[in-house]
Amino acid sequence: MKKTLPFIIILLLALAAVAFLYLRQRTTLTEMVEQMEFEKEQLQEEYEDLAIQFDGYQNLDIKNDSLQDLLSKEQQRVQDLLEELRITKVTNARRIAELKKELSTVRTVMVGYVRQIDSLNVTNERLTKENQQLTQQYQTVSTQAQQLQEEKTQLSAVVERASMLEINHFQLTSLNKNNRKTRIVSQIMKFQFDYTVAKNITCDPGLKTVYLRVIDPQGNVMNEDSARVFAFESGVVTYSSAHEMEYTGEEQSGILYVPLVQEAMQGFYNADFFIDGNLIGSFPFEIRK
Repeated sequence: MKKTLPFIIILLLALAAVAFLYLRQRTTLTEMVEQMEFEKEQLQEEYEDLAIQFDGYQNLDIKNDSLQDLLSKEQQRVQDLLEELRITKVTNARRIAELKKELSTVRTVMVGYVRQIDSLNVTNERLTKENQQLTQQYQTVSTQAQQLQEEKTQLSAVVERASMLEINHFQLTSLNKNNRKTRIVSQIMKFQFDYTVAKNITCDPGLKTVYLRVIDPQGNVMNEDSARVFAFESGVVTYSSAHEMEYTGEEQSGILYVPLVQEAMQGFYNADFFIDGNLIGSFPFEIRK
C-alpha cells in the first residue's frame, strides 16, 4: 500500500493538471469564439451601413445610364456579400477575412462613383446657369442664335437616347513650349487631351464636331471666346477647343489641344466633351507640383 501511494498521488496530480489545462483551453476557445462573433457582427453592421448608402445614391437623379447601371450592380454585390456573411459561420475565419477585404474594395469603388456623380451634377448645374446668362447676352445676335436653335431642334428630332455617343477613354498630357511632356507647372504651355469615342452602331455616321470645354480651378472656361459657341439644351455655351471627325460607328480616337494664355494654375480642372449637343464625357483632373 505504501508503495502504491506515491503513484496514486502522482496520478491525481496528473489528472488535476490535465483538468486545469482542459478548462483553460476551453475558456480560451470560448473567448476566441466570442471575439469572432463580435467581429462578424461589426462587419455585418458595416455592410448594412454601406447598403443604406447605396440606397441613398439610387434615389439621386443621375443623368448617366452607364453610371446608374454600375451603381446598381455594386448595390446588388453588397446585398449578395451581406447575405453570404449572415450564413457564414463565425469559425470560418478565412472567409470572414475575405469578406472584410471585399468590403474595403466595394467602398473604394463607391467613392469613385460618388466623385463621378458629384462631377456630373456640378457640371450640369454650371451649364444650366451659363445657359441662362448667355441666352440674355446673345439676344442681339438673333440670326446666329436662331440658326443654332434650328440645328439643335433638327438634331433632337432624329437623335434618340440610344444613339448618344460616349467617351470611354480620356488622358491628359501637359506640354512645354517645345511640345514635350512636362509636370513642372511653370513650364506648362499647352494641354493635350487624348480621347476615344466608344463604338455605337445606332448613331448616324458622318462628319461630327467634337467640342471641348475646360474649366479652370477658378471656374472659368479656358480660352473662352464669345464668338465660339455651340447649342446645348435651350441655349448656347462657349467652348475651349473643337475639331471635326468622320464618325463611322466604330470606336474612334482623337486629340484636342488647349493652349495656356498664362501660367497654369494649380488645382482641380474639369474637361467636358460634347457631340451633337450632348454632354458625352466629363473628366476631372488636377494640376499640382
